[in-house]
Amino acid sequence: LENSLAGFSTTLSQTPSISSISSEGREDLQVNQLETQIWIKPDIRKTDVDFSEILNAIQEIAKDVNIFFDELEGVNSPSKDDDSLLHHGNLTSTSDDASRLEVVGEEVPDKNKTSGLYFRDGKCRIDYILVYRKSNLQTEKREIFERNIRAEGLQMEKESSLTNSDIIFVKLHAPWEVLGKYAELMNVRMPFRRKIYYLHRRYKFMNRIEKQISRFRGWLPKKPMKLDKETLPDLEENDCYTAPFSQQRIHHFIIHNKDTFFNNATRSRIVHHILQRVKYEEGKNKIGLNRLLSNGSYEAAFPLHEGSYRSKNSIRTHGAENHRHLLYECWASWGVWYKYQPLDLVRRYFGEKIGLYFAWLGWYTGMLFPAAFIGLFVFLYGVTTLNHCQVSKEVCQATDIIMCPICDKYCPFMRLSDSCVYAKVTHLFDNGATVFFAVFMAVWATVFLEFWKRRRAVIAYDWDLIDWEEEEEEIRPQFEAKYSKKERMNPISGKPEPYQAFADKCSRLIVSASGIFFMICVVIAAVFGIVIYRVVTVSTFAAFKWALIRNNSQVATTGTAVCINFCIIMLLNVLYEKVALFLTNLEQPRTESEWENSFTLKMFLFQFVNLNSSTFYIAFFLGRFTGHPGAYLRLINRWRLEECHPSGCLIDLCMQMGIIMVLKQTWNNFMELGYPLIQNWWTRRKLRQEYGTQRKTSFPQWEKDYNLQPMNAYGLFDEYLEMILQFGFTTIFVAAFPLAPLLALLNNIIEIRLDAYKFVTQWRRPLASRAKDIGIWYGILEGIGILSVITNAFVIAVTSDFIPRLVYAYKYGPCAGQGEAGQKCMVGYVNASLSVFLVSDFENRSEPTSNGSEFSGSPLKYCRYRDYRDPPHSPVPYGYTLQFWHVLAARLAFIIVFEHLVFCIKHLISYLIPDLPKDLRDRMRREKYLIQEMMYEAELERLQKERKERKKNGKSYHNEWP
Repeated sequence: LENSLAGFSTTLSQTPSISSISSEGREDLQVNQLETQIWIKPDIRKTDVDFSEILNAIQEIAKDVNIFFDELEGVNSPSKDDDSLLHHGNLTSTSDDASRLEVVGEEVPDKNKTSGLYFRDGKCRIDYILVYRKSNLQTEKREIFERNIRAEGLQMEKESSLTNSDIIFVKLHAPWEVLGKYAELMNVRMPFRRKIYYLHRRYKFMNRIEKQISRFRGWLPKKPMKLDKETLPDLEENDCYTAPFSQQRIHHFIIHNKDTFFNNATRSRIVHHILQRVKYEEGKNKIGLNRLLSNGSYEAAFPLHEGSYRSKNSIRTHGAENHRHLLYECWASWGVWYKYQPLDLVRRYFGEKIGLYFAWLGWYTGMLFPAAFIGLFVFLYGVTTLNHCQVSKEVCQATDIIMCPICDKYCPFMRLSDSCVYAKVTHLFDNGATVFFAVFMAVWATVFLEFWKRRRAVIAYDWDLIDWEEEEEEIRPQFEAKYSKKERMNPISGKPEPYQAFADKCSRLIVSASGIFFMICVVIAAVFGIVIYRVVTVSTFAAFKWALIRNNSQVATTGTAVCINFCIIMLLNVLYEKVALFLTNLEQPRTESEWENSFTLKMFLFQFVNLNSSTFYIAFFLGRFTGHPGAYLRLINRWRLEECHPSGCLIDLCMQMGIIMVLKQTWNNFMELGYPLIQNWWTRRKLRQEYGTQRKTSFPQWEKDYNLQPMNAYGLFDEYLEMILQFGFTTIFVAAFPLAPLLALLNNIIEIRLDAYKFVTQWRRPLASRAKDIGIWYGILEGIGILSVITNAFVIAVTSDFIPRLVYAYKYGPCAGQGEAGQKCMVGYVNASLSVFLVSDFENRSEPTSNGSEFSGSPLKYCRYRDYRDPPHSPVPYGYTLQFWHVLAARLAFIIVFEHLVFCIKHLISYLIPDLPKDLRDRMRREKYLIQEMMYEAELERLQKERKERKKNGKSYHNEWP
């Protein structure tokens, strides 16, 4: 047969060209060999050489391969599975079946053999890598597992590590038959026809307007944020209709090259699917790669990166070496920080789950632009109106008003004018635009979530996730081991599975909830410790030798307390992770998704309470329950509770949010990128010292990827958690710190490129997995949006001076009863908001060491403090005034009105904005209709061809259709 094939190839070389072959001859036999098509004339069969056996063998091979032949006009057109972005040197066949049809004399490029992406023959592409150590004792399990892998049809090749002979790499390749079989089982959607877009009929007047608009756009500069498709062509995949892959209907799909029909991410996902269902030992639960990784049989398992992310040649002149290089240049490089993300390319390389994370992060960052702009406007409004603020003027000019000491003994009397700077800074954040900004941010949070639903729907449509449903998940091995004795029938699969009793589940949930409550109490205890520190330290700083600290004792206390609080937060986060892991395992979730959701909820609760507990204390409790001079409330009957600054508590809240937000984001960015960089640098350094620079560059790809850092054990959990906590900072206390959205925006611009750089260069390639949305995080975002409305209402009503100023302007000021509230109506507000205290009424332990003679030359008789109380000589000394009750009633009324108004607006917006855009709904309906028509036409065409062939062969059947 081999000799006959050699003679047959010689005869073929003498056959006429394609253009000279008749159409009938083309229909008889078509053989696709890589990029060459061989057309065989029927006259060849009549030659002297007997080719009957050869033709039958070739027809059988072609039948097994199931190659789809397109029309002659469309043979060279680019397709969705074609790697047109890569160099032609990389477009080589990697399938074992393709090699069987290979024309004699064609050689496999040497680059395939040395790239580390193929088997030693240079034909079979590596789809997955398993790593183990020869010294490991689990040899029998591995042998059985690998034997069953071969039985599933996967090809295997082993290679010893160049740096450590104890490490063995197992290279896996999935042939075409295996890919087709499991792609059908997994319902992998593949392209079968290009999309045809129909334009709506427009009137002539509208066409003229569109022409004028397009001409005007031609004068404008090109959009700088879009990726340059001239220098980086075909960044997005071609639009094609897709359908679940079927081997019986393989002729419907667009297959120009079966080696690239399934992209690398899909191939590795199919191989991983097989590995998860292969047994390694006798027993119904002894199955799957995850169990072998957990018991140490294998050390690592990962798909390969597609080569190096760097190239000696410019991408603009020579093109991209591979998809990893393309991602690095147009996504992970710092030079493209202002451009949109190539989400289709990210999804193609990393899978839908990671693609959805970056799509959400990009959407969140884009939505921060209007919030950051409005917040900056509120801040600049405070700057421009600073010189016209009547309250700040009165504070700065109040040289004759002496304030009471803010702590026991060591704190001196002080002039109100000494807090002039703090009054001006407070006005920058607490001004007339603050209420508008709080309402805006509450509405913004709702709009952000509602429009994300629409954006997610578009992405799900483009990525074929609309009809995708998660597979029936496997039961966790820990759950099986714990409850293997009790079984019941699964209502979905109809198979027996381990069962957890309701009483056992409830008892475990109660214990877990008790653990969560205990850890929240630990957070409260930490906040209590910070409160004691602030109370003790303010007196210490007031008696400090340095005048700078002594004169700014309260600011120094707040600043150091925030830094200490941040250190406690970071230490407790480490403890919380271990506790959350223990409690989640204690609950014994049934599946991995249940485990992930439970762990996510616990970690979010712990870190949210840990991060925001001190902020809640400063916003709603600091200075609210201190009593008054002469009758201070004390902690454990010893320490006097801390008071607010004469200018208010808002400045303390601003410092808390600003410092925590900046330090937290800086630390997270360092840990996300700095830690993997340092670890990878240390690994490269050791390799250079042992093997030299030249040897290191010649390492195969699997060796290079093994030396990279694996992805976090919790997947995208850390990335989502960081952004969700930042979203809480951006919305919950935004009324006190309008610059929070701007800081979040600047951080996220850096965060996108940091995460992209980390995924492309510092981490092993994660397994491409599918997901329809961002999971439980969306519900957490909705909860934060609701909480933000409540907290902002309380911040405006309780923490800021907005309500007391409003009550004074309409009830007690110069404009009382006139319905006005301008700056002229605020004259005398500062004096009206301060009460009088008789110095001789001080308690012995509160009496200051100085008598205030430095202000007037004689001991002070009276001092002032922030409150609405009667003077000392009134019938009820230091009792609440009528103005206090008016302010309290106005605060409660404002909270109720604000919350109901904002919640009504939020629900109205949610109702008015549909989750699915109308044009997308129409496209989906039309696509469904067109797919049915196309499938019918393709089937009809196939049946007509079969009927025509039977007539040629002299075979006929009665009652044929059509």
